[in-house]
Amino acid sequence: MQNHFPLWKNILVLMIFIIGLVYALPNLYGDDPSVQVSSPQTARLGQEQANQIESAIKTAGIGIKAFEFKDERVLARFNNTDDQLKAADLLRDTMGSDYTVALNLAPTTPSWLQAIGANAMYLGLDLRGGVHFLLEVDMDAAVKQAEDRYSDDLRLALRSEKIRYQSVSKDNSIIKVTLRTADDKPALLTLLDKDFRTLDITEPEAQDQVWLKISEKEEREIKKFAVAQNMTTLRNRVNELGVAEPVIQQQGENRIVVQLPGVQDTTRAKEILGTTATLEYRLVDVEHDVQRAVAGHVPVGSRLYYERNGTPILLDRRVIVTGDQIVDASSGVDQDGRPSVNISLNGVGAAKMGKLTQVSVGKPMAVVFIEYKVDTKIVNGQKVRHKEKVEKVINVATIQGVFSKRFQTTGLDSPQEARNLALLLRAGALAAPVDIVEERTVGPSLGQDNINKGMLSFVVGFALVVLFMIIYYRLCGVFANVALVFNVVIIIAILSMLQATLTLPGIAGIILTVGMSVDANVLIFERIKEELGNGNTPQSSIFIGFEKAFATILDSNITTLLVAITLFAFGTGSVKGFAVTLIIGILSSMFTAITGTRMIMNWVYGNRRVEKLSI
Repeated sequence: MQNHFPLWKNILVLMIFIIGLVYALPNLYGDDPSVQVSSPQTARLGQEQANQIESAIKTAGIGIKAFEFKDERVLARFNNTDDQLKAADLLRDTMGSDYTVALNLAPTTPSWLQAIGANAMYLGLDLRGGVHFLLEVDMDAAVKQAEDRYSDDLRLALRSEKIRYQSVSKDNSIIKVTLRTADDKPALLTLLDKDFRTLDITEPEAQDQVWLKISEKEEREIKKFAVAQNMTTLRNRVNELGVAEPVIQQQGENRIVVQLPGVQDTTRAKEILGTTATLEYRLVDVEHDVQRAVAGHVPVGSRLYYERNGTPILLDRRVIVTGDQIVDASSGVDQDGRPSVNISLNGVGAAKMGKLTQVSVGKPMAVVFIEYKVDTKIVNGQKVRHKEKVEKVINVATIQGVFSKRFQTTGLDSPQEARNLALLLRAGALAAPVDIVEERTVGPSLGQDNINKGMLSFVVGFALVVLFMIIYYRLCGVFANVALVFNVVIIIAILSMLQATLTLPGIAGIILTVGMSVDANVLIFERIKEELGNGNTPQSSIFIGFEKAFATILDSNITTLLVAITLFAFGTGSVKGFAVTLIIGILSSMFTAITGTRMIMNWVYGNRRVEKLSI
């Protein structure tokens, strides 16, 4: 028979519709304002602490809608945002350890849907509300840090090769190596060719000097790595804040966009994202006079630092371990009750620390806290941003024994500073300082207004399409409308399965798909009407209509699909959101408009004699 699907095909289409309906269901449920409490790997959150948290909230008279303790995380749900904010402030003030207290919006999806992996799709910043940051990476600082590393590595290499040198200094972007005698120049050039090939070498008139500069190719790689490393670090920091579905992407060569939907504590988010803090561990130079160094006579192998109380101190130029070798950190207190940070190193850092402490028992070691600060000053009526690198010795302690992977750092001013430093060290150090050049906050009310307007536009557009199809194509228009509903359900289900982030442009893509979906049915129905006008039977007209219109539908959808793929490949942010929903919608609409509509028409008109079609 011409208009008949085999049983397996009918079952397959129905199964796709049922699965799509199930996975689209979670989007009908809303979110609860909630507070999430978690802790780092080194300080597990147990049932006892969870009970204390619940008791503290209830004692304060704050109503809890639901309280969950799962995977060593506490999630307290509330009826409104006022109770949510009160509970968050209470927990931040009363928690004695370095627990992360984050505001969140918890889905109310039933457990049976969550058990099969059915979750609502995420809502973007323009729908849920939250905060938008535009961060600028200091590329010059990244290059300068690389130059400093090359200078230090060069000094160590010269000593290792026993090449006598007078100084290794920097003049702008040029590293100048001055030898004791020109006779050592061939050995220096051999060393540079072996271990420092990324540096451009210039030989000035002075025979005892060699000038070095980072090559343009290497400089581009340094800048590229700085942005990539900073994006990774920012993602880690956002995870520490407990933010779901963040958007972190590069914009241009040196800027990073960070969008945190649902975030209400913007002050803490700004503080954590924009802060560049790390630690360095160095041995104290006890052989040279500190006062001579203050007067300007700093020994070649040492650097002058200052402790927090202003006391000068000489430290070895060689860094034992740095912040990028720290794999975990948690705040706590030492034996005397002072705030501290417990450090865990990776394999490389642990090996270096173990090797040094083995031969340095009884010697003092200092901890240098490094932070980049940005101050905004008014100069000639204009805002000028001034960046400053602050380096302070926060702790000097005598090495009492051999240690490597785990140890404790003290000398911090407050428990809050210890918690923030531990968070930053866990997330990793930024490869280069970042400056927040733009901040926009989207309130929940504006987000809800966007949702309402977006949904209104969808409902009005959908209703107009449905009404037109019924009036113009009668019963066949009803078939097309059923397939249209089928199409929307599949789109929402796929977006939910992919855990995609829905934005206003994404809603626009779905609305566009609604029109395109019935466009395919219009082509089919017009071809059926044309065949009926040529004197063909209704059954033959249905068969020919679907068969002959397929090529035109395929052609028009493929061209649109290519445009959508191009938008996704070259677009950013909201453009990608529009492209994703459009791509999914095109593929889904071809399936529902052709297979879905035909299956319904086969059920109604197939297997029987038809004198007239309601079209």
